[in-house]
Order: sequence, then C-alpha cells, then structure tokens
Amino acid sequence: MKIESPILDNDCFSLPKGVRWIPVEDALDRLQESLHSVVKTEWVNLDQATNRVLSENIFATRSSPPSDNSAVDGFGFSLKTLQHGPQNLPLVKGRAAAGEPYKGTITPGSAIKILTGAILPDGVDTVILEEDTQLELNSVTFNSTLKLGANTRMSGEDAKSGEIVLSEGNILRSPDIALLVSVGVFCVLVYKKLSVGVLSTGTEIITKTTTTPLRHQIYDANRPMLLSVIRKWGFTAEDLGHAKDDQDTVLEKLNNGVKKVDVIITTGGASSGEEDYISKLLKEKGSISSWRVAIKPGRPIAMGMWQGKPIFGLPGNPVAAFVCTTIFVRPALSLLSGSKWKEPVGFLVPAAFSKIKKPGRREFLRGLLQDDGSVKAFKSEGSGRISSLSWANGLIDLPSEALDISPGDFVRFIPYTSLGI
Repeated sequence: MKIESPILDNDCFSLPKGVRWIPVEDALDRLQESLHSVVKTEWVNLDQATNRVLSENIFATRSSPPSDNSAVDGFGFSLKTLQHGPQNLPLVKGRAAAGEPYKGTITPGSAIKILTGAILPDGVDTVILEEDTQLELNSVTFNSTLKLGANTRMSGEDAKSGEIVLSEGNILRSPDIALLVSVGVFCVLVYKKLSVGVLSTGTEIITKTTTTPLRHQIYDANRPMLLSVIRKWGFTAEDLGHAKDDQDTVLEKLNNGVKKVDVIITTGGASSGEEDYISKLLKEKGSISSWRVAIKPGRPIAMGMWQGKPIFGLPGNPVAAFVCTTIFVRPALSLLSGSKWKEPVGFLVPAAFSKIKKPGRREFLRGLLQDDGSVKAFKSEGSGRISSLSWANGLIDLPSEALDISPGDFVRFIPYTSLGI
C-alpha cells in the first residue's frame, strides 16, 4: 500500500549541457519525464472522493449487473426451445420483479411475466417487450422474430468481479462514483490534495489598499488570478503573499512557504537581472534551471527546488504568467498531484484575422471563438494587456515556423475549458 511518494531530485529540472533555447514541445517532454507524485495517500469515503486522484487501481468487488436480468417489462421464455413462427405460450403463475426473484423454473414452451431489472428465472434466455405481444387469459401470443438473449442484460456485462474498473491517476468524477458503487466499492485510496502556494514579487506591486496608489505602483493581478486557477484545477491554493525586491524578504517568504505547501509558484524575479531575487536565492541556497523556452509570451521560466519542494518561477507580466501556467505548470502540477499528464485539446478553426509570424518561437495569441466558428485574435499581443485574457475564451496556438495567416486559413484553437479555466 502506498503511503507517500519519494521526493523529487534536486536536478529534476536540469537541462542537458549546452542547451540554451528549448522548444515548447521539448520542454513539455522534459517535464513529463522528470516529475512524479509528491503527496501522501489517504483513504476516503465516496462522498468525499469527487475530484480526488486515485493512488491505486480499483477492482470490482462484485459483477455489474450481479445477475442476468431483464432490460424491459415483458415476458420471459426459452427461445432456443421454440420453433420459428407465431407463438402462443401458456403463462406460469406469478411473476419476476426487481427485488422479487421468481423461485421456480420456467419449463420449455411456457412464459412468465417479467419486469425491468428482474433476475431471469431458470429456463428463461429471452424476453419479449410487452408492447409486442397480445395477452390472452392465461397465455401470451407473439411472432418469434427475436434473437436469442434479446432484451436481457447478462451478469458482468458492465463490469466483472475482479477486473480493473478505474486506473491509478484517474481524477474521480460523478459518473465514476456511480461506477464504484455499482461494483461494491465504497472507500478508495487517493492522493492527498496537492497544496500550491503563490508568491508575487516586485517593489512596484501593491495589494488592495484604501489609499490612492502612487503613479509607480500597480495592483497585484497575478496572485489572485493564479490562486483562482489553482482552485479551479482542484488543488489547495495557499496565498503566500507579496515580497518586495529585497533578498531577505523573499528569503523569508520562501522559507515560510515551503512549510505550508507542496509546490510554490512565483511571479517576477525569475530572470537574471539585478533584482531577480528568486533566481539568485535558488542559485545560492537551492537548485535552479533557467529555461529559455521558445514561447511567446513567456520565454524565461525558472524551475528549481527549495528545501525539497519544487518551485516554478514565472514571468511577471500577467499574460505571460497565465500562458506559462496553463501550458507548463498545469500538466506539471497534475503529475505532482498523482494524476496523469494533461495535454490540452485543440481543434482547427478558420482565422478571422491576419498575421505575419516570424520563425523561432511558438506563439499563443489570445483568441475569441465566435458564433460562426471562426476565431478572432486580440488587437494587441502585449503581455501586459490583462484585458485580453478576459476578452478571450481560449488561446490560438501557432507553431514555431514562419506563417502568413489570412482570414479563412485554419489555425489551432485551444478553448479555456480545455485548459481547465
């Protein structure tokens, strides 16, 4: 039985020597290969299991359905003992109903009244729908054009006792709860909820205040946005607050944060500038791999370990932080939580915009899927345009090669819903 997963290696985020720029696809592959669950397990009842991640395969403890039964209200008989053509079968006394099985045996050439869900009595292999018969005083008449086993449900046709019904890593949904109950499972071993802390940095950043902000100050949009996203994804979100561009302050926030959470996400301070203290501290006291990903918006992403806990250092610009979180951090958190790698599902739609794209970086434009099935791109590609994230209902995913897009050309669109937003 699993109790906890091993911690990550300090070099789990490291890139091969000599790699300076990494394509988006390679970055995602690297994350997928390097990460695994970092949370312990616990038993929960099914009423607490929705959205939890299974930590082991689940086996059916009984078959579903447990017995051969009728799928309709009608009459049951042995078809294999009848000749083809019109039938007039005498009815036995009594009936078979759900929860009230018939205890006798139906002899060949006779029939029994049977209701939906009732166990098939001995001697019954086929059921005819009541509407397809004519009922006389003590017999039932019909034309035997049925196939053997018609209108019946066989034991175990949905799930057989002892077989795997749900696999490790599955996130339990309401239909999964119904399946587990049907096969006699009422308590499951799941991973504890991954706790994710969000820390924003930057002296210019302020939180909600009753005073008028100064001209050089901006409100912290990143932290509320990312905390909201983390909750939407089903993780436990922990607000680690805000740190000014001061090494001691950032150090204190990181040290306090790792005591509370399994993973830390930071915004700002992750590059190599004079006041990028996230990167500096990770280099001095933790481990860091600065990924220059060929992505727009984004590019500099710092990933490392702090006292055994993974840290994702994201750009400070809100659009870049959002894109990097949905494209890189989401599937990474999924693996760290014990679940499976999450690949967003996109589809091709006609463009309702024009764009000449240079080669070299994979680009994610803010897109609005319209009622006619075409997608518009936001008027500006600036990574500080927070309004573009609210305006959009998905991302337009453009490959790294050069493109000359005209209206009507097909582009890949990833709806927010596919990103869990």
